[in-house]
Amino acid sequence: MINFCVIGCGEPPPVGYTRLMPAPTLGEIWEEHTAHEFTTRDTEATLKTMVEDAYVNHVPVMTGGCGKAELAAFYSTNFIPSMPPDTQLRPVSRTIGTDQLVDEIIFSFTHTQEMPWMLPGVAPTNKHVEVPLVVVVRFRDGKLAHEHIYWDQASVLKQIGLITDPSLPVFGAETAAKVLAGA
Repeated sequence: MINFCVIGCGEPPPVGYTRLMPAPTLGEIWEEHTAHEFTTRDTEATLKTMVEDAYVNHVPVMTGGCGKAELAAFYSTNFIPSMPPDTQLRPVSRTIGTDQLVDEIIFSFTHTQEMPWMLPGVAPTNKHVEVPLVVVVRFRDGKLAHEHIYWDQASVLKQIGLITDPSLPVFGAETAAKVLAGA
């Protein structure tokens, strides 16, 4: 176990203690990363927030990449340019540990273009989608080491009209509404 203490006036820390140094918080690092993905839409700046062997896994459809070369191709081809212009991320909750962050958000967009990272092989439907999404982010050396991203793909497919059977236990945007109502 590491013990932390604050030492004043330039005194060296006692043996067994670590001085707390100002550094970007995990939340600040994550916010910078997502700003480059969704606001500036800058692949190189996004990659600078990640370690060399970082990986991204969009669990429902197994898209993403391993290592900066794969991630550069993924972000520049399949992710950043394929984000619909009305995409919104609405925060619901955040949990932060020593080297991990978990965000629960409502991800919404109108399916106006192909989205190979979320809907591979599906032509635009012009349908609006709102889906709860959870991202688990691990950090190493002040940068992102991995992202595991989860959402209910059946809900997305229902909202764009690819699941139409009313007898199936699948719900659409009401799942996002229920999450927000309980937030």
